Amino acid sequence: MLQPKKTKYRRQQKGRMKGNAQRGHTIAFGSFAIKSEESCWITGRQIEAARQAVSRYMKREGQIWIRIFPDKPITRKPAEVRMGKGKGSPEGFVFPITPGRIIIEVDGVPYHVAKEALRLGAQKLPVTTKFVVRRDYAETAE
Repeated sequence: MLQPKKTKYRRQQKGRMKGNAQRGHTIAFGSFAIKSEESCWITGRQIEAARQAVSRYMKREGQIWIRIFPDKPITRKPAEVRMGKGKGSPEGFVFPITPGRIIIEVDGVPYHVAKEALRLGAQKLPVTTKFVVRRDYAETAE
């Protein structure tokens, strides 16, 4: 499961996810990608499930880049605990995603393989996504 090795603070405030992605909104490494169309918190488990789905369909050919990393700690209080007495203990880590953010990039496989692999990966994520292709991509005879 993805999580940071060390954090400066154990707990963090919730924050707000307003507006579109200001960074990470263009394809940087691969030829194909999935892009978020809504705001959400994505957990490390969900990212790992999507990664496994994509790599299994591609039969470990080509290359995959995960462009997000869960580094925001989420706290939870135990069940049936009264209000007050401080903030709960950290439960896991999430990545706050905003519309337009590139989540997974793929390269080294044909268009139809990449499209299906990323569709399967997108099913594991709690956001609606869009399949995008690099602007200067040209289909070669394979």
